[in-house]
Amino acid sequence: MLEDTGLRDLTRRHFFSRCSLGLGGMALASLLADDAHGAAPEPQVRNPLRPKPSHFPARAQSVIFLFMAGGPSQLDLLHHKPRLAELDGQPIPDSFVAGKRFAFMDSSHRQTLLASRRKFQQHGQSGAWVSDLLPWTAGMVDELSIVTTVQTDLFNHAPAKFFMNTGSGQFGRPSMGSWVTYGLGSECRDLPGFVVLQSGPRGPRGGSVLWGSGILPSTYQGVPLRSQGDPILNLSAPAEVSGEQQRQLVDTVRQLNLKRLVETGDQEIATRISAYEMAYRMQTSAPELMDIGGESQATLDLYGIRDVKEATFARNCLLARRLVERGVRFIQLYDTNWDHHGGPTETLEKHLPEKCRDIDQPSMALVRDLKQRGLLDQTIVIWGGEFGRTPMGEVRQYTGRNHHIDAFTMWLAGGGFKPGLVYGQTDEFGFGAVEHPVHVHDLHATLLHQLGLDHHRLSVRFQGLDFRLTGVSQARVLRDLLV
Repeated sequence: MLEDTGLRDLTRRHFFSRCSLGLGGMALASLLADDAHGAAPEPQVRNPLRPKPSHFPARAQSVIFLFMAGGPSQLDLLHHKPRLAELDGQPIPDSFVAGKRFAFMDSSHRQTLLASRRKFQQHGQSGAWVSDLLPWTAGMVDELSIVTTVQTDLFNHAPAKFFMNTGSGQFGRPSMGSWVTYGLGSECRDLPGFVVLQSGPRGPRGGSVLWGSGILPSTYQGVPLRSQGDPILNLSAPAEVSGEQQRQLVDTVRQLNLKRLVETGDQEIATRISAYEMAYRMQTSAPELMDIGGESQATLDLYGIRDVKEATFARNCLLARRLVERGVRFIQLYDTNWDHHGGPTETLEKHLPEKCRDIDQPSMALVRDLKQRGLLDQTIVIWGGEFGRTPMGEVRQYTGRNHHIDAFTMWLAGGGFKPGLVYGQTDEFGFGAVEHPVHVHDLHATLLHQLGLDHHRLSVRFQGLDFRLTGVSQARVLRDLLV
């Protein structure tokens, strides 16, 4: 009787994984047993980041996302609206704000329009309007696809960052870089497939969730690299541990993990094995990557780098190019403090120019450098934040703008995007799109398409549902943006 033998509580999982004659034990015995010619070969763990075939021929191989955390003011940078200057200080018509929600102002009040104080001029054969805050961008507009009608769903920073990066405002969904490396793997064996670099006084709101893998295996999450000390904490071996001792340790841990993998079939253990091996290789590859001292003075001058060890956006842009050269699939640069409401430390008059000086030259240097090296055609560079800024000012002592989700500006370069294109039209105030609206999910679908991935097919089943970067939306590939 089961009651007498104690077998009543024996589960099927326990039987298959623990019993000495179970399938797990037999599989392990078969893999590790000696044969007439000596020990059987060690079971092989396939690298989860190995290159994988795309759904169809790809136009691009890598992505560099220059993320301006906080929401750049498109109306002071790349979206000229003369009508704002004519009606500066007047209330915006109620028809624009009726029923709308904003982060820090009540739509029931008649907010006043705020003209840009910047000077705009048209540049290049495209005739793109660029303000005097971005002189380097002005000189490169014919390499860019400038989209003026991007729309998103969420108006607070952290949820909007989640949405731009994961396609969802909910915590814990896979990030764009994770989806790309899950779908395509990486061409680089000695560095992670998805790398994150940061600049600015603090990290972005939302933190590591923005580059997390969510429901995907953790091997696909973004790996932040530090600019000082070890690129990754605890990457270097202690001084008293020799290379041979470390290799023995890694091999022993691998054997233990392999045994557990055979017993359980848990793919997170395969991820752990690959992570140990990657960390071992990165002890050499990561410091070499981060040491830009060997770059020519002309290259350092191009990016505006004065100190090769200083953690600046310019240095990170150069590192992004070096990562692409090494085959890394997805690189994301976060630059913080773009939240210009108009408080004492966030004015459009003083602090927006400071941020533009930080990013203008390096962003364009990256595009130019990639092109000079023959890498731009196969690399997508994208610039933007989680949302834009309102045509109305905020009633404060200093001048600023509120969060805005109905129309903001991003640009893309390389990777099969049309150079010298200004896409979309907005109303006379730049409040909303009147032609060619571009939802964030459309942008995601188009980026995946250029990498050879069908956003409908790139999905994972989890808890009975199929998840994908573009969710259940009717996202479309923006073919008008493509060569």
